[in-house]
Amino acid sequence: MVDKYWEEKGYADVEVPEGIDLKAEIKRMCKEKNAVIMAHYYTDGVVQDMADFVGDSLALAQKAAQTDADIIVMCGVHFMGETSKILCPGKMVLVPDLNASCSLAESCEAEAFGEFVKAHPDHTVISYVNTTAATKAVTDIVVTSGNARQIVDSLPKEEKIIFGPDKNLGSYINSITGRDMLLWDGACHVHEKFSVEKILALKKEHPDAKVLVHPECKGTVVKLADKVGSTAALLSYSKNTDAKEFIVVTECGILHEMQKACPEKTFIPAPPEENCCACNECNYMKLITMKKLYNCLKYEYPQIEVDAEVAEKAIRPIRRMLEISAKLGL
Repeated sequence: MVDKYWEEKGYADVEVPEGIDLKAEIKRMCKEKNAVIMAHYYTDGVVQDMADFVGDSLALAQKAAQTDADIIVMCGVHFMGETSKILCPGKMVLVPDLNASCSLAESCEAEAFGEFVKAHPDHTVISYVNTTAATKAVTDIVVTSGNARQIVDSLPKEEKIIFGPDKNLGSYINSITGRDMLLWDGACHVHEKFSVEKILALKKEHPDAKVLVHPECKGTVVKLADKVGSTAALLSYSKNTDAKEFIVVTECGILHEMQKACPEKTFIPAPPEENCCACNECNYMKLITMKKLYNCLKYEYPQIEVDAEVAEKAIRPIRRMLEISAKLGL
């Protein structure tokens, strides 16, 4: 039973019994309820280790579309739960904490973006997956950092494009494709914080380290990169190159999977600008904890719901992304 207090908190705020084996209980409930746990690379390592599937936004969307589970538990931010619900309307979709929002999604409010789109009626609208369902509903094609370049390249060169909400990713795609997409002025609070000076200082300390940069970073940071790519692309690069040291310029949760895959290599998190902290974390992703995951499964709360009319409009650009990605072999 969901009470008003839980609704106000945005998660099942119930004490977990002392001495309980959280991992064993979570596995047991998943089996009993035919539930699958999906986790983004930016969640805590202990949460990633509990997941049936760990990935970036594209991989999580693809997995959601394929799963035969009755319950999808999305250990990530709210828009990821919405995407799963849109793709799987007949399934129960849970997110352990509804407060796990996304600064990038919040920077692109649907009504304002809709007015921007109306003001440029001759443009194809491409939205980054880091958007709300309502924003996706006024979009022609959804993209991720892993497929944005290829999808943009698949469109005719003369096609006019609006790209939102990430101005940094859009600017990067413009620079490598020769496009002149019209960019929405949004950004990720994590990737905006990286310091050029601190990365250069790390590079001086570790001259042989490869610099891995997510394209949501500012252009001045991207220019320092040996490899620019999505979390999945950066992970793949770290596994497949002979380099032994890496300076990782994205949310530090990805280091957990990198270190698991390559225990013999060294991964150094790039720090943010404003303090001397050793890493740069997404406070939203870190709201997903083992206790909340346990309560989420036990009480089947909080559930993600998407308005039917919004979902009907939002699924079209998501399906188009998946279709183009499949066609391009992504």
